[in-house]
Amino acid sequence: MQILDISLIIAAYLLGSLSSAIIVCKLMGLPDPRTLGSNNPGATNVLRFGGKKAAAIALLGDMIKGVIPVIAAQLLGADDLTLGLVGFAAFIGHLYPLFFGFKGGKGVATAFGVYLALYWQMGLAVIAVWLIVAKVFKISSLAALIASAFAPAIIWIMTKNMDWVIITSIITVMLTWRHRSNIQNLIQGTEDGIGSDKDS
Repeated sequence: MQILDISLIIAAYLLGSLSSAIIVCKLMGLPDPRTLGSNNPGATNVLRFGGKKAAAIALLGDMIKGVIPVIAAQLLGADDLTLGLVGFAAFIGHLYPLFFGFKGGKGVATAFGVYLALYWQMGLAVIAVWLIVAKVFKISSLAALIASAFAPAIIWIMTKNMDWVIITSIITVMLTWRHRSNIQNLIQGTEDGIGSDKDS
């Protein structure tokens, strides 16, 4: 791996470490999302107390964190493995942000941004799965878990790129782990729906 590749991976992690939800709330005079609701610095939690505009900005910011580093790496001629690692680094930055005490969000929007940048058809397919499940069940966490679970299979069918399949699979495992409390709530039938006070 070349110095440029390593630099791109480090830069992706640092960009991922910029928590859109925390920054947006601070700029808009809203409470720190780590102190209210699910205490998760993500767009869904921001929606709970900050409204649709703040949540939409936070969501877009989290997705862009996944898009920009991968596209930059593509423009600089990085190979497929490096592209995947760059995207993974951005995702890890969101989960464990250097600038916010390594306590970040659950990574759904950033992962989707990575998928869009790696292979836009895959990204759209994963987002479509999320939208369908969210429309039917109206539970954000369930939609995220199912869409993420489909991601490795989708990228394999579309590209046959094993580097991306492996990295996507790791992202799926980590995203699932970050949703472990939501999974417990789903099993118990206590997980709240999109727009409710406790959705996370």
